[in-house]
This record gives sequence, C-alpha cells and structure tokens, in this order.
Amino acid sequence: MAWDFSTEPEFQEKLDWTREFVRERVEPLDLLYPHRQFHPLDDELRPIVDPMKQEVRDHELWAAHLGPELGGKGYGQLKLALLNEILGLSSWAPIVFGTQAPDTGNAEIIAHYGTEEQKEKYLLPLLNGEVFSCYSMTEPQAGSDPKQFTCRAWRDGDDWVIDGWKFFSSNARTSAFLIVMAITDPDVSVYQGASMFLVPTDTPGVEMVRHVGLAGEDEDEGMHALIHYNEVRVPGDSLLGGEGQAFAIAQTRLGGGRVHHAMRSVATCQKALDLFCERVLSRETQGSLLARKEFMQGDIADSYAELAQFRLLVLYTAWEIDHYKDYQRTRKNIAAIKMLTPKVVHDAVWRSMHAHGALGVSNEMPFGGMWMMAPIMSVVDGPTEVHKVTVAREVLKDYEAAPGLWPTAHLPAQRELARERLAVWTEHLVGNS
Repeated sequence: MAWDFSTEPEFQEKLDWTREFVRERVEPLDLLYPHRQFHPLDDELRPIVDPMKQEVRDHELWAAHLGPELGGKGYGQLKLALLNEILGLSSWAPIVFGTQAPDTGNAEIIAHYGTEEQKEKYLLPLLNGEVFSCYSMTEPQAGSDPKQFTCRAWRDGDDWVIDGWKFFSSNARTSAFLIVMAITDPDVSVYQGASMFLVPTDTPGVEMVRHVGLAGEDEDEGMHALIHYNEVRVPGDSLLGGEGQAFAIAQTRLGGGRVHHAMRSVATCQKALDLFCERVLSRETQGSLLARKEFMQGDIADSYAELAQFRLLVLYTAWEIDHYKDYQRTRKNIAAIKMLTPKVVHDAVWRSMHAHGALGVSNEMPFGGMWMMAPIMSVVDGPTEVHKVTVAREVLKDYEAAPGLWPTAHLPAQRELARERLAVWTEHLVGNS
C-alpha cells in the first residue's frame, strides 16, 4: 500500500542542512541587505553570496527545479515543495539556491521551447546565476483578461517589431533580458494569436517608463516596471517556440510556479504561528498569560488547523504533478492551492500581528512584509476569482444533472427505492430457504 507521510532519509538530510544553512547564513542577508536580492552583486556582496551559492552546489541543491540535463538533479515537484517550504523563510534564500521567481519559470520555458542558440545565449547565464530575467505579460489596461491585450508584434523583413505597453513586469529593472508576450495574429483568439519573444533589455525602443514599488516601499525601490515597447526591432530568431504558442508555453512555467509560491507561503504562515505562540507565552494581561485567554487559544487552533490542511493539499498537488506528469490533469488542485494561498496567509499573519498589539503593526516586527504576501498572492499568476472559477468547473466535470424532477437524494423516492431493494433481497432469502 503506497501511502506515506515521511521523507526518504537521504533527502531529509539535505532538508535539515538547508534549514540550518538558511537560518545561520542566509537570513542575516535579509536584515543587513534588504531589497538587494534582485540587484547584481557588487564588490561588497559578491564575496559573501558567491561562496554560499557554491555550498549549495556542493550539497546538490542548486537550481533544484531543473532536470539533470540542465544542471539540476531532477528532484521533482514534491521534493522541491519541501525545499521551498524552507526557502520561504528568507527573501534571499531563493537567490542563494538558484530558485528565484520569475527566473525559475523563465528557465523552464527556454529549456522546453528554446533553440540551441537561445539556450546558450539566455538559459546558461540564467542557470549559472549570472543574470536576472523578466516575464513581461500583463498590460495596464487588461489586468487579468488577456483578451484585452493590445501589445502587437509583426514581421518586417527578417525581423519582428514589437509595439505596445506592459505593466508590473517584475525585475525588469535589473534584468538582462525580457520574455515578452505580444499579439502576432489579431484575427484569431488571443489564445492562438499570441507569441513570445526573447528581448535583451538594452534593445533600442525598450523604454522603462517607471519602476513601480509595492506598498510600503520607497519610490526608488520599485522593481515592477511600466514598459513601453516603442517599435522594438528584434531578429527573427527571437521568437520563443512557435508563432501563436504563447499560452501553451505559459502553462509550462505557471503550474509548478504556483506550487512553489504556495509552499513558500506555508513558511510565512508557520513563521507567523511561531511568533504568535511565543508572544502569548511571554505576555500577561488581566492577571494571566495571553496563552490562557480563550480568544488567543481559538486563534492558535484555527491557524494551526488551516495551515496543516493547506500544507497537505500543496504537497498532494506536487505529488500529483510528479505522478501524472500532466498539468492539465492536476489543474483543479493547482488552482485550488492558488485560490487558498492569500486567505491562509492573511488569516495566519493577521492573528499573530494582532496578538502583538502596537508592536505588531510597527516597523520593528516583520509582519508588514509578511502581511503584503496576502494581497500579492491574490493577484500574481491570475487573481483568486479566476482560480475559483477553474476549481468549480473542474469539480463539476465529475457530476451530472438529476435525471428527473426531484434530486437524487429526495427522501420519498429514496424510501421507495429502499423498499424495492429490500423486497428483492427478502425474496432471494425466502427462495433459498
């Protein structure tokens, strides 16, 4: 019976090493060098970070999302989920382990769909951690509806010309290249008429209008660009995959990426719960510890139970991906974990932050950054509402309408059916007595 909740000892050793390494070596970077993880390493950081990356390589954990043919170990989504549960404790950890988004997804689609020349030019530097990349898809007027996309690309001789606007193109500020989705055939559905292009960031016509920050960040810290592609000319071999294949390609990077996001969110929730429990055991009010107050106990129980359920669903989804090797077959649970992530994070962080009182909402505790993960997770890779629709549609495929006027559980009809079944059984017993 293949049913297990344990991790094989060899990989558990790697997870144990990772947890200690992240706690002792990587988390200090979050405190001393915040907001620097997606900037090229300078003379101050390189002597610190490069040896860390080498240690990760020595432990065979660098770029763990990749198969052996690309320098990874082919661990699969389940082991990667367990690893990401630890990497989610630190904003620097994905950089040190070579698993940072959006570079992981970008590497996967170049590996799957890129030509040998594209892999050499774009993929190898990305895998080696030498450069950053950007996935430039969302448009300011379109939001989550790709049918509203207007960024166009057309052939001009041997070249392609890209013209239009993109918004919230993450890490474009420091990226060496962009993967740009543009409409190449406006006469068909966007799902058949959009294509992807590999565009070096320094290509003439790539205009970074401004770099948008997240709530709480200073204006000059923004990493999510509003970009004007002002008749950007790129060679014909800049097309990634086939013409009109953009959305088929996109699914390669989004399925596994949603599992990674979810497991890193598990780490955020666990940290919130840890801080919550520490707090209620450390503070007294009205003559007793906060831990003795029933409101606090109820919140702790809710956070624990919600986190345990969520974690198991994410791990099961990762197992499904490894087992079936078919993202379409697992899309229901992929959408479900994406749908649940912002709520689980919101509730876990809110309860812990609230228990810390004024200190919890101050900038002397980490809850502000943790709190922002909830709204961020509700919009990245598609808004929560879109994924709820996907879950509902997938669930309904396993059902059909009642065959008659009444529901199948209508009790009068059920009783009559029960009488018929018992009568047949009674006659059978009598006939054999």
